[in-house]
Formats: sequence, structure tokens, C-alpha cells
Amino acid sequence: MIDYIIFTIAGIAVGYLIKHISVKSKNNSIETKLNSTIQAKKEEAKKIILDSKEESKKIILEAEEKAADILKELRKEESVIKDKLNKTEDRLLKKEEFIDQKQLNIDKEKEKLNQDIEKVQSIKESIEKIKQETEEKLNKVSGLSKEEAKNLLLQKIEDESKDDLYQYVKKLETTNKEEIEKKVQNIMQTAVQRYAHENNSENLITTVALPNEEIKGRIIGKEGRNIHHFEKITGVELIIDDTPDVITISSFNPVRREVARLALEKLIQDGRIQPAKIEEKVAWAEEEIKKLIKKAGEDAIYEIGILDLPQELTFLLGRLNYRTSYGQNVLRHSLEVASLASMIALELGANVDVAKKSGLLHDIGKSIDYETEGTHVELGKRILQKYGVKKEIIDAMESHHEDVPISSLEGAIIAAADAISASRPGARKESLEKYLKRLHDLEEIANVFNKVKKSYAIQAGREIRVFVDAENTDDYTPLKLAKDIAKKIEEELKYPGEIKVVIIREKRAIEYAR
Repeated sequence: MIDYIIFTIAGIAVGYLIKHISVKSKNNSIETKLNSTIQAKKEEAKKIILDSKEESKKIILEAEEKAADILKELRKEESVIKDKLNKTEDRLLKKEEFIDQKQLNIDKEKEKLNQDIEKVQSIKESIEKIKQETEEKLNKVSGLSKEEAKNLLLQKIEDESKDDLYQYVKKLETTNKEEIEKKVQNIMQTAVQRYAHENNSENLITTVALPNEEIKGRIIGKEGRNIHHFEKITGVELIIDDTPDVITISSFNPVRREVARLALEKLIQDGRIQPAKIEEKVAWAEEEIKKLIKKAGEDAIYEIGILDLPQELTFLLGRLNYRTSYGQNVLRHSLEVASLASMIALELGANVDVAKKSGLLHDIGKSIDYETEGTHVELGKRILQKYGVKKEIIDAMESHHEDVPISSLEGAIIAAADAISASRPGARKESLEKYLKRLHDLEEIANVFNKVKKSYAIQAGREIRVFVDAENTDDYTPLKLAKDIAKKIEEELKYPGEIKVVIIREKRAIEYAR
């Protein structure tokens, strides 16, 4: 047992010794390799240091060479600059010498000029002294002062030449007046000849062609229901007589006639003629007429060559296409005045643009004078001020009837052009204007009464149809209203024959089946 223990301990010791020897041998090998690597790195570092030293020597040499070159160039530039500075300094010295010399010359001239001034002053004083002495001698000889002698001379000349001057001035006035009249006539003749537009008188009726005679019965409707409804909502009179394939629309208002014509043509094309369809087509026609009004205004400004007007003024111009003055189409009249005014302004050297615009817009107030209180001149001024039109155009416009004194050459030109356009043969008809005014006044009288919704003068002014609000009137009200309107017409209007007053109170009941 003891032997076994001894052998075990001995074995452990031998094993430990062997392991120690092995580890030591391994460490020696690693240390050897490490020393070898360190030595190699040291050699490599030495080589890098040597190479760096060589490279730095090269860089230093190159830098020294470049520095020498730069220094050489700088010395050359310095030499050039010094030469320039020397030359500049020489020029400045020469200029300074020249200026000094010039100043000396100026001082000499100034001194000489002062001497001359003194001499002139001395001569002037001598002349004044001689003049005074001469006047004193003359006063002693004549016994008159200077002012008295002057007045006596002028009076004598005036007395001797008075008759001659009067005859000469009279001759000048006569000659100038004749020349001015001839010039004015030539200008007016030239303007009228250059603007040779035809004259169109407005009619009070419009005809609509029918595809056949049968359509007349459908337009009239059962017991006249369709035609009465059509006349009621359009405010026109339909004349259906024996004339083949034609229906006549009669109204003093061109807009109503045009709305009625468009609506009737659409109804004929559609074929379904009944109250509901009539209302639909009339509403469509009213929208269509707005488009036509806009187009008429745009066509007018393009025709005359004025393209900077606001859209609102263009639309109001279009409305003038459906307005007449003594039977003359107001839009056509406005275009004519604008053309004549621009031609006259060109001949007289006035402002052509102001004359043309003033002529085109001189009757713009007539586009709303049926709806608003005031003369067309007052309304026109308000409209133009509202849309920022220039003051010189407004001044020329408002004086075309001389309600306002003419304050410019352009204003006189507009007045002349307006008179030329209105007085051209066939341009206007007095009776037609009075007739239209009577129809307008007839409707205005009826519209004044309470509970009146709208009214239409028909039958050439021999009948007025008045529509009242059925919701707010009883059966007795229409009778009283008819008498009151008739009485007011008798008091305020002058007319031939008699006028029939018709009050219409219509009750509608509408319900929908669902």
C-alpha cells in the first residue's frame, strides 16, 4: 500500500515536471518569434524614416525653387508698378503746372473783365446823364412832360388810324367767320360721307313663320287657354288672323317681342303647346335674350375698336340694342355717334380716344331709364362713375344735350355728332317715340297701385292687362282697382278713343302625385 502511494506521488511529480518543461519550451518559442517580429518592424520603421527624410529634402528643395521664382516675378511686377507710378507722377505734375497756368490766365481775364465792366458802367452813367439833359431841354422847348408827350402822340395816332383799324378788324372777322364756317361744313360733310351706315327704323311687330295652318289652333288652345297664358307671361299680343302660315307678335317693348318670338319658335319646334311648356320655353327665351344682349354689346365694342370697357358696361351697351329713341335703335345710334365723333376729333386735333368713348357711352343711361328714376344723362353719369370711367369722358358725355355747360372740345364734338346722327334723313320718327312713351306711361300708372304684380299694355295701347296677387286680394278688390286705374289714366294721359282696363286675378292650385 505504501509502495502504491509512493509510486503515485512519483508519477504526479514526473507529470508536473514534464508539463513545466513543455510550457517553458513553448514560451521560449513564442518569445523567439516575437523578438523576430519586433526586429523586422524596427527595420521597416528605420526604412520608412529614411524614405521620409529623403522625400522631405526633395519637397524642401522644390519649395525653395518655387519661392525663388515667385520672388523673381514679384520683383518684376514691383519694377513695372514703380515705372507706372513714376509716369503717373510726371503726368500729375504736368497737369498741376497746366492748371496753375490756366488759373493765372483766368485771373488776368477776370481782372480785365472787371475793368471793362467799370468802363461800361461809366459809359452808361454818361448816357443817362445826357438823356436826362436832353429830356430837360425838350421839356423846356415843348412845355410838356415825357408822359404827356407820349399820350399826345398815341392819341394822334389813334385818331388818324381809328377808321382804318375798324374796317380792318371787321374784314378779319368776316373773313375768319366765313373760313370757319367752310371748315366746319367740310369736316361735317367728310364725317357724314365717311360714315354711310343705313338707317333702320324700329317696328312694333314681329312675325313668326308657321309650318302649317293647323299649328294656329294648338297655339290658341282650348277656349284660348294657351294664347292667353302666353300673352300673360310675356306681355305681348299675339295676332292670329287669316294671313297664311304667319303669326304676328305685337308689343312696344323690343325685349318682350324677342322673348316671345324665341319662345314661340321653340314651342312650334317642340309641338307640345300647353301652359307648363309655355312657361318653360319663356324662361329659356329670357336666358337666351341675356346672351344675345351680351353678344350685341361685345359686337358693338369690337366694331368700334374699344376693347378696354368693363364687362358690366358692355352688357349695358347690349341692352341699348333693344331700346329706341324716336324710332332709332339706340345702340346703332351710339355707334354712329362714336364713329362721327372720332372722325371730327381727328380733323380738329382733339383727343380721338375720349371722343370715341364718349360718343359710344353718351346714351348709356337709356339702358336703365325704364327701371330707375332720373334723366338718361344723370343715370349715364352715375353708371360711368360707378365703373371708374375717366372724368374727361364723363364731362363730354353729360354735356351732349347741353343740360350741363360744354367744358371741353370733345364735349362740343359729341353734341355735334349726336345732332348729326339724329337729324340724318329717316333716322328718327317723332310719332313713334311719343307712341312708345304713351305705352310706357300706361304701364307705369298701373304699376303704382298696391297689390299689382305686373301690367302689360297691348292692342296698340287700347287695352292694359293688370295682374294682381290672388293670395292677398278678395273678389271686390279687382273691381275697385279697375275703376281707380281707369280714373288715373283719364287724369294723367292724353289718348285718342278709349282704353280698356282688364284686371286678372288668377288662383293656382299645385300638387304632386307620388
